[in-house]
Amino acid sequence: MTVETLAKKRGRPVAFDYETALQNAMHAFWQHGYEGTSMSTLMAVMGMNKASIYAAYGSKEALFKKALERYVQGPASFLAASLAQPTALAVVQLMLSQAAQMLADQSHPVGCLVTQGALACSAESAEIKALLGGYRQTLEQQLAQRFTRAVSEQDLLATTDPVILAKLVMTVHQGMVVQAVGGATQAELFNVAAMATQLVAQGYTTGQVK
Repeated sequence: MTVETLAKKRGRPVAFDYETALQNAMHAFWQHGYEGTSMSTLMAVMGMNKASIYAAYGSKEALFKKALERYVQGPASFLAASLAQPTALAVVQLMLSQAAQMLADQSHPVGCLVTQGALACSAESAEIKALLGGYRQTLEQQLAQRFTRAVSEQDLLATTDPVILAKLVMTVHQGMVVQAVGGATQAELFNVAAMATQLVAQGYTTGQVK
């Protein structure tokens, strides 16, 4: 569903709805990226004029940060849930399978807001690019820490490099983002997730996880 469709379905609200307007802004940034989302697009999908948007959310940059927070706590919340799984294999399985479901879900823009938000960022948007890059780096570091724990618990082979394994999983995830934007279906991405999880199981686990 495109942001234009959302705007037509929603129309101009009778009363200001902060959460709905923010949801629509999130979808706009998700579809077009930070710089690709113009104020006129935001005004259309949020049903607000420029002055009202600034009064309610601050600058465009501040609005984007609020939209990103909503994305992390909503559509992308499976990433945090994955890190809490009891085994390393379960971490990988949940992260990639849920990514397959979310990335190609036609009920919202396909792909990943974090990845697409940083596309074509100029020097003027360096702070946004750094913010999104930092988010990805933090997730990769958290994965590495989780896999380090798995090695100490003898859940992963002692020869496993947690940093490289984390980068491998992130690389698969980022590749799935690109595939989703290119038109890959959920079924195709589920197959990628399943194969990647199987390879992790065969190459890294101790055999104690099922």
